[in-house]
Amino acid sequence: MIRKEGNDRRLREANNAFKAIGTEKRMTDYEKAQQSFRDNRERLKAERLARETRAKESVK
Repeated sequence: MIRKEGNDRRLREANNAFKAIGTEKRMTDYEKAQQSFRDNRERLKAERLARETRAKESVK
């Protein structure tokens, strides 16, 4: 009986560990495209602001 309880505990712990990984919401193709678009827009914005800052500094 003790051996079965030990196995049950290990099985329960393993199930809890894998359950946390499996509950993540998977992204659809549309969501992936939107996330990629947002990331790219933020990157381009940062590059533009850096260029504008360098241009202002070179004028001074």
